[in-house]
Amino acid sequence: MPRSPAPASTPPPSPATQGAGSNYTKPGIEPPDHAIGRSRGGPTTKIHRLADGHGRPLVTLLIAGQAGDSPMFEPLMAHLQVPRLGGGRPRTRPDLVRGDKAYSSRAIRQHLRRRGIRTIIPEPADQIAHRKRRGSRGGRPPTFHALDYRGRNVIERSFNQLKQWRSIATRYDKLATLYRAAILIHDIITWTKALSDAP
Repeated sequence: MPRSPAPASTPPPSPATQGAGSNYTKPGIEPPDHAIGRSRGGPTTKIHRLADGHGRPLVTLLIAGQAGDSPMFEPLMAHLQVPRLGGGRPRTRPDLVRGDKAYSSRAIRQHLRRRGIRTIIPEPADQIAHRKRRGSRGGRPPTFHALDYRGRNVIERSFNQLKQWRSIATRYDKLATLYRAAILIHDIITWTKALSDAP
């Protein structure tokens, strides 16, 4: 008796879709995790921002609390656009960047050097020790002006002002877009005060 043909092999079921990854480079789009991550002490959100020399905010992005700081540097710089008073293309390259030790990485220093931006970022102790262990192969230490670095406190003061709003200091919004909107309202008020001609 002839055998019946073997059934065609069916492809294995596809795994469940994971969904889109977190997107922190497009602030207008809600990230899947709402920029909420589990850090030491519970669910937290990190606010990353660029400020001018007077502590006035220029760029604000959000990430989950457990995420590292240095990967957000280039997205922050990519969003920097300062309109020129006389018209023309907005300015995207600052004269100087001051950052803390969290931003002391080879990639960040090379990025700034490539764009001709002066850098004042201190080296952490482990990077100093690693460079010294390598001897002449470790290269020269990066230029650092301790006196000029004191100007970095303007960003700390900027965050202190931001935390005066309870809804920002203690996040109540589920959506990252709404939370960032509250921060932007605070930023608008900051700039309105700075540009106002009223005493």
